[in-house]
Amino acid sequence: MSAFVINGGRRISGSLRVQGSKNSVLPILAATFLVCGKSIIHNCPTLSDTNSTIKILKNLGCSVIREGSTVIIDSSTAQGYEIPDDLMREMRSSVVFLGAIIGRMKKAVISSPGGCEIGLRPIDLHLYSMRQLGVNVNEDYGKLVCNVPEKLEGNRITFSFPSVGATENAILASVTAKGTTVIVNAAREPEIIDLCDFLNKCGAKISGAGETVITVEGVEVLRPCEHSVICDRIVTATYLIAGAVTGGDVSLENTNPVHLQAVLPLLEEAGCKVSVRCKTIRLKAPLRLNRIDKIITQPYPGFPTDAQAPFTALACVAKGTGVIVENIFESRFKHIPELIRMGASIKTEGRVAVVEGVERLYGAEVVSPDLRGGAALVLAGLTATGTTVVKNIKFIDRGYEDFVEKLTAIGADIERINIPDDDSVNNVG
Repeated sequence: MSAFVINGGRRISGSLRVQGSKNSVLPILAATFLVCGKSIIHNCPTLSDTNSTIKILKNLGCSVIREGSTVIIDSSTAQGYEIPDDLMREMRSSVVFLGAIIGRMKKAVISSPGGCEIGLRPIDLHLYSMRQLGVNVNEDYGKLVCNVPEKLEGNRITFSFPSVGATENAILASVTAKGTTVIVNAAREPEIIDLCDFLNKCGAKISGAGETVITVEGVEVLRPCEHSVICDRIVTATYLIAGAVTGGDVSLENTNPVHLQAVLPLLEEAGCKVSVRCKTIRLKAPLRLNRIDKIITQPYPGFPTDAQAPFTALACVAKGTGVIVENIFESRFKHIPELIRMGASIKTEGRVAVVEGVERLYGAEVVSPDLRGGAALVLAGLTATGTTVVKNIKFIDRGYEDFVEKLTAIGADIERINIPDDDSVNNVG
C-alpha cells in the first residue's frame, strides 16, 4: 500500500500546466466505442481511472495504444457488449459505457459500478433514459441485462435532476438512434460540452450542449476524428487552494477560467488576489486567509461538489467561521473527521458543516476516504505544522496525475512511500 508523507509549512509558489479533465476524458473514451475506425484523443491524463477505461475498451474488443498523453483507439472490429464485474467495480464512471455499448451493439450486460463511496448515486436516471429510447432493462442476479427488441428510437427524456452521467448516457445512446431525442433538464457541465464537441466532430448532430435542453438528431454512422480533452477544472481549483492555504503564489497554465466562475470569486473573498490572462490563472495569497461566509454546492454553473472538500481544508485555516452546505451527495463529509484529527474545528449536522478557522493545523496520520476528500487532506498537510501521513491514496490516484511530482515542483515537501497493509485502511471507502 502507498501513502503520502508531507512535511508541512512550506510556501507553494511557481507555475504548473494543468492536466486534461478526468471527468471529460472518461466519457469521450467510452464514446470512441461508437466510432467505426481509429479515434485519436489528446491531453489524456495518466490516472488509474483512465487506465481502467482503457481496460474496458480492450475487453470490448478495441485496439488501444497510448503514446504519452495521446490515446489511439481503433474500435472498427470491436464486438463486445459485456463488462466483467471486476472492471465495473474499479470506478463509478464505468456506467457511462452503458449508452455507448447499447448505441452500437443494441445490447449490454453490466453490473453495478464501483468508485468512491460518497453517498447514494443510483443509476435509475441512466436506466430511465435507456427505456425512453426503447431499451428493455432487466436485473439478473446483480447484473443489468439490456437489449433493444427492435431499434433505438429518439424520444423526449426529462430528467428529475440534471445528472451528468445520465445526460452522457442519454447522448451516447441516442446519437445513432432513429429520429430526434430531446433531453430536458440536462446537465450543463463543461465536460458535457466536450463530449458533444467530440461526437459532432465524428458526424453527430447535437445542439444545445451547455444548456438545459439538448437535442440529438440520430445519424447512421460516426466517423473517426482527432480531439483534445479540455483541462481539469477541479484539479485547477485544488492547486489554487494549495497556494492559498500556504500563503503562496501560483500560476496555472492550460486552464479555462470560464469553467471556474463559481470558484474564483470565493478565493477572492478569502483575500487572495486572482488574475486571469488567456488560459492562465495566477493566485497570490495573504499570510492568513479571510473566512468564506457560505459555500453551497450546486449543479453547474453553481459551485461544484467536487471542490467542496478542498475548500473545506481552506476554511479550516481561515480567520473566522464559515458554513458549507453539500446539496449533491449526502455522504460527502467523510474527510471532516480526518481534518479534525489534524486540529480542525468543524461541526456537522446532516448536509451542513460549520467550520471555525484555527491558526494552524498539525500533522497526523489520516486516511483518504475518497478522491476529493483525499486531496483535501493533502492540502491540509501542506499547511500543517509537522508531518502528515495520508493513507489510502488509491482514491487520489484516480484523479490527480503525477500529484507528488507537481506539488514538489512548486515547493511542497511530499513523497510517496510504501507502507504495510492495514486492515482498517482497506475497509475504508
